[in-house]
Amino acid sequence: MDTMWSTPTILTYKKGWKTLVENSLSGRVHKKIKVEGKELSCPPLDIFSLEDMHILKMSPERESCLSYRMNFVPMQIGGMRNLRVLLLDTNHLEEVPPEIGSLRYLQRLTLSNNSLRFLPTELAKLQNLHSVHLANNQFVTFPIVLCQLLNLNFLDLSDNGIEMIPPSIQQLRRLNTFLLMLNFLTSLPEEFCSLTKLSCLWLGNNKLQELPKTFGNLVMLDWGHDYCSCNIEGNPLRHPPVEVCNRGPKEIQEYLDSCK
Repeated sequence: MDTMWSTPTILTYKKGWKTLVENSLSGRVHKKIKVEGKELSCPPLDIFSLEDMHILKMSPERESCLSYRMNFVPMQIGGMRNLRVLLLDTNHLEEVPPEIGSLRYLQRLTLSNNSLRFLPTELAKLQNLHSVHLANNQFVTFPIVLCQLLNLNFLDLSDNGIEMIPPSIQQLRRLNTFLLMLNFLTSLPEEFCSLTKLSCLWLGNNKLQELPKTFGNLVMLDWGHDYCSCNIEGNPLRHPPVEVCNRGPKEIQEYLDSCK
């Protein structure tokens, strides 16, 4: 999806929601539903009958936007088969309905700032997904279904309770941004180093004591000093020590090679 838009044109305005048309800088036209209003007490179900919509936003931008937080996503979401973007940040969601697997064209899914512990297996059907945002939820185990989303290039799982990354992470070979800071990771599998397209990797504030021996394979990492606290600091690293890690993947690999 394009990220830059012109001023939207409002097509319909009803109590609690409005539909708009937005033109991207590339010339693409997208139809959008934005839910808003202080008087709402539940999601307006009539929006889910609008099958031609491309973007659905049910994520409050600020406290005054909505008087409620969604506790569930209605199963009718599966009828919006042309959705490209689904924005559901900052609600009270504890689960995602399996009907989300019907949104075959979905490219971006944002679910940060909720109470999720699991994701439905049906999510694996969404092979057009390239951006998934899951920060500040309640995941203790890595949602394994994410490893089946082979076209992902952005994944944010920051600020959860994740303790380990599964070896099947190696399937996400198109990832270029992976945000894992503020978890409880104690180690990374060797397969992690197959993600050779990574340019942004945040591992700060975990419980890592060592890095995989082939960490230097991640040659595209931009380990800028401005982002050290996000990259690796806040871990009890011993092999390599944090002062080596702060210098970047090349120095990390030189250190690991010298210890063989």
